Amino acid sequence: MTRDLNDVKIAVIGLGYVGLPLAVEFGKKYQTLGFDINQARITELNNGSDSTLEVSDEELAETTKLSYSCQPDDLKNSNVYIVTVPTPIDQHKQPDLTPLLKASEMLGKVISKNDIIIYESTVYPGATEEACIPVVEKKSGLVFNKDFYAGYSPERINPGDKEHRVTSILKVTSGSTPEIATIIDNLYRSIIIAGTYKASSIKVAEAAKVIENTQRDVNIALINELSIIFNKLNIDTLEVLEAAGTKWNFLPFRPGLVGGHCIGVDPYYLTHKAQSVGYHPEMILAGRRLNDGMGAYVVSQLVKNMLHKRIQVEGANVLIMGLTFKENCPDLRNTKIVDIVSELKEYNMNVDITDPWCSSEQAEHEYNLSLTEKPEAGHYDAIILAVAHNQFKSLGVDEIRKLGKQHHVLYDLKYILPKESVDMRL
Repeated sequence: MTRDLNDVKIAVIGLGYVGLPLAVEFGKKYQTLGFDINQARITELNNGSDSTLEVSDEELAETTKLSYSCQPDDLKNSNVYIVTVPTPIDQHKQPDLTPLLKASEMLGKVISKNDIIIYESTVYPGATEEACIPVVEKKSGLVFNKDFYAGYSPERINPGDKEHRVTSILKVTSGSTPEIATIIDNLYRSIIIAGTYKASSIKVAEAAKVIENTQRDVNIALINELSIIFNKLNIDTLEVLEAAGTKWNFLPFRPGLVGGHCIGVDPYYLTHKAQSVGYHPEMILAGRRLNDGMGAYVVSQLVKNMLHKRIQVEGANVLIMGLTFKENCPDLRNTKIVDIVSELKEYNMNVDITDPWCSSEQAEHEYNLSLTEKPEAGHYDAIILAVAHNQFKSLGVDEIRKLGKQHHVLYDLKYILPKESVDMRL
């Protein structure tokens, strides 16, 4: 088959941090429908604003070929469907393909002959063709690679990053046949300034995506472990990393909490698939265990320092500055700050959380946590600088210290303040 890009009518399924920026870019050039099952999200976008802050109000207003809907029947007018729904893990750290399979089921009810479905959600190698496509076939009655086609082009969105945007990040593409792979590659190439890379198969593209974040996860785990060792040796971790960083090929990773929708989740997709074919990953799972344990480690170090300063631990007032999974971004998905909160409460401490980037409603909805808008001066036995928001950086050490009692512990997890001005660094 051949397809003239002038005839393309695109539907983007899922309008979160990944889907909306993509829909906006396609909507500048092609007739595009942004679809989301969340009516409130559709209403918000129709009113011209984006609560994720990934797209400005001005850019939304300028995208004239983009419309929004939460009605599945409206999808029937499209011929290229791009799926950008979440792919989380469950409580047992196993892949949860429910959103992906439900999206596939819905598309099976609306697609027509010669339509193309492109998946962008992070999955394990083989998931598109082994899990998603059979659902589409069953619901549609159409035959894969005869009546309809598929592709996989992994998302590379970095929430809150205003430099690396959709169009400025090179895009990996793939298709279920060589001809479809070329059509999909041309489609993305028409909006991606940075260009595209056409993978040899859907499985290769899926695997490439899942190892991008697995590599970062393992590297951060190594630095976290080094930080634990250096703390025991009374050596400042950042000073060591800065010294080692003078070598041209030393990788600039920093210790920290590994949260978010990608790095802390994607490795479990790969390990799940590896175990299904009889291989038990050693290094990847070891890195995951270490990174997942950093919240407990942070609190154990804080408690030791409080005891050293003869500060009563039980009943202590602790302020956590930051709840989002990264700086200058409202994204709360899989934030590891909640691990710190849980550990502190195990010691019967009173925990306040302040974060200018997210609302109390969001925190309450996601984690049953309430936020403190204006922390009380002179109230806290310990202050944890957990997220490097610009607002916290601009406060400076004196303003932050004013929130603490005369004797308190200031723990800087993100190297926001100079070493000599804090009591502890990760």
